[in-house]
Amino acid sequence: MISLKKEDIALNQQFFDKKTAIQAAGKQLTSLGYVAPEYIEKMVERDQLTTTYIGNLVAIPHGTDESKHLIKKSGIVILQVPEGVDFDGNEVKLIIGIAGIGDEHLDLLSAIALVCSDLENVEKLVAADSQEQIIELFNEEVTV
Repeated sequence: MISLKKEDIALNQQFFDKKTAIQAAGKQLTSLGYVAPEYIEKMVERDQLTTTYIGNLVAIPHGTDESKHLIKKSGIVILQVPEGVDFDGNEVKLIIGIAGIGDEHLDLLSAIALVCSDLENVEKLVAADSQEQIIELFNEEVTV
């Protein structure tokens, strides 16, 4: 179950490239106390191993298996990028940074997949003009 708070969501972000976007997601995870600062570099490293682009304009950057000890508590951050950012030739408009303790990352991923597997939902998230709208959409989809 995802318990999103307004501070987990950053609206109308712009990034020059995917590395900057991944680092921004990591900085937000760090500033909210989900991860240690070293986790950010592990998120970049993880994307270099295999892209974190999952389709439907969405990327889900997260750390490597070796970085699990850097996670302080489970949570996600959402960065809305209406103008998009290039992830290896794919346009991404929603960046969802993940930190999951133990197997909780699997629960987070399945909740995100529920919402983001429908392109219409992703488009609503990208068009949302408030954090409340994004929270509402996630809650509608995940609790059904």
